[in-house]
Amino acid sequence: MTTTQHTATQHTTTQPPTTQPPTTASAVSAERQPVWKHGIAAAVAAAAATTVLAAIASAAGVSFADSTGGSIPLLGFTQLTLIFSLVGVGIAAVMARKARRPRRTFVRTTVTLTVLSLVPDVAFDFDAASAVSLMTLHVVAAAIVVPVLAGRLAHTR
Repeated sequence: MTTTQHTATQHTTTQPPTTQPPTTASAVSAERQPVWKHGIAAAVAAAAATTVLAAIASAAGVSFADSTGGSIPLLGFTQLTLIFSLVGVGIAAVMARKARRPRRTFVRTTVTLTVLSLVPDVAFDFDAASAVSLMTLHVVAAAIVVPVLAGRLAHTR
C-alpha cells in the first residue's frame, strides 16, 4: 500500500495495491472460456460477410452454377457459413476441454479443414470465376471465425 500525505491539508489517502493478472495455465484457461459466445458472434459476422461478398460477385457476373445449371442460392451462403462455423465452435469447445494444447490443435485442425473445403470447388464442375469466388468465400469465413475462436483457447491445458 502506498500512503501520501499533503502538508497543506494534512489528510492521508490510501491507494489499493495493484493486482497482477493471473498467470497460471488454469487461470488463463478459465479466463478464456466460454468459446461459444464469441464463436456465435463470429459465425454471424462470417455469414454476413460471405453473403454480401457472394451478392457482389453475383452482381459482377459470377454464376455460382455447376455444369448442370444448378446455381447456389444467395441464402445458401448464409446457411452453410452459419452451419459450418458452428461446427467450428463445437470443435473449439471440445478442444478446450480435451486437447493438451487447445489453441495449436484447433488452428491446425481448422487450417486443414479449410484446405479440404476447397476441394469441392475444384472437383465439381464450376466455371473458373465461380470456383475462385467460392474458394475465396471459404477463406474469408475461416479468416473471420478461426482467429476469434483460437483467441479464446488456452495455449496449454
